[in-house]
Amino acid sequence: MPADDETFFQLLQKAGYSTAHIGKSHYYEHHSGKHLKEYEGYMHARGLDYVHETTGPYATMHTGSYMTDEWEKKGLWEKFRQDYRERAQAHGGMARPSPLPVEDFPDSYVGRKTVEYIEQYKSEKPMCLFVGFGGPHDPWDAPGEYATMYDPKKSPKPIPVSPGISSLPEFIRSKRDYQLKAPSVLENAPAIRANYYGKIALVDLWFGKIMQAFASRGWLDDLLIVHWSDHGEMLCDHGLIHKSVFYESSVRVPLTLRWPGKIPAGTSTDALAETIDVFPTLLEAAGCAPSRRCVGRSLWPVFKNPEAPLRDWQLGEIQHGDRRMMLRSQRYKYAVDEQARGYMLFDLQNDPLEQYNLIASGKSSVLEKEMREALTKRLIESQYTM
Repeated sequence: MPADDETFFQLLQKAGYSTAHIGKSHYYEHHSGKHLKEYEGYMHARGLDYVHETTGPYATMHTGSYMTDEWEKKGLWEKFRQDYRERAQAHGGMARPSPLPVEDFPDSYVGRKTVEYIEQYKSEKPMCLFVGFGGPHDPWDAPGEYATMYDPKKSPKPIPVSPGISSLPEFIRSKRDYQLKAPSVLENAPAIRANYYGKIALVDLWFGKIMQAFASRGWLDDLLIVHWSDHGEMLCDHGLIHKSVFYESSVRVPLTLRWPGKIPAGTSTDALAETIDVFPTLLEAAGCAPSRRCVGRSLWPVFKNPEAPLRDWQLGEIQHGDRRMMLRSQRYKYAVDEQARGYMLFDLQNDPLEQYNLIASGKSSVLEKEMREALTKRLIESQYTM
């Protein structure tokens, strides 16, 4: 993240807030052999007064943090590393309990440090606290009782692989979206999904404890909570695991907000929102001036009227091997590669499970032209270039 990028933390600081980050972040590369405390100056410059950072699951193998310092004292870090080395050999198909006790698992560590921060907070300033749980995330390593909390036999079946893959042009079949995992991985789908649900349950537990910590301070009813995620998980849908594809299982994420007296409880909306819309929403909630660089749209019109339109299109981008972009309306989804070739077009109204790529039908030229024009317009509006 460039040093001159403006963050909502910086703007909230100027508005009198104390800002804090606990848990995982991705503002910079987590280098092998480094310790995250070496980057705290960088994090402070991003607008954070307090930093207690951890890495994501895989970076934890090779990057030090306050969490791994604690693990080393307990003799746990090497156990964690060895477990991950063995999982790598299984190419993502292994679902078994973590060797770490529940109380030492990364999500428990982040949750515990968050509760401690809330309990010990003494500043008179209002608080902006970002909590970054690493889970739920692959690998499938829920700890202790969370690894057996859900019965694999009762796991919902994955969305099937599209029957028309073989008829797609070769350049489309070469995309990550169509690179099916080995049968040995997909056969383990019930265990993978059950383990993932256990990891969700552990994060839910700590979410509740964090809420209780705020309640104990008497702050819960004056608190705006935003619960969100950066990506979904395929969980063997379409013959895939992990992320970095444009299927709904990967791109749809939670976005739930709670603010008693300000946001009507129990309300949902079909409005198309993007992750970047959280930025201006927080600024408006805090009474801050709009950011000079934010291209997101505040969600407040939707809070006032769930039927209000927010966007006609959602834009998505993936940089994994190659660069790809997606445009999604309420009905259609279209994706292009870095050569600007369309390779995915779905009618989500008539094909919600994304089984029939319309580009292969040869009948999508008019629709694809409309989608390409809409994508180009959106990129220009965002001052964005391919």
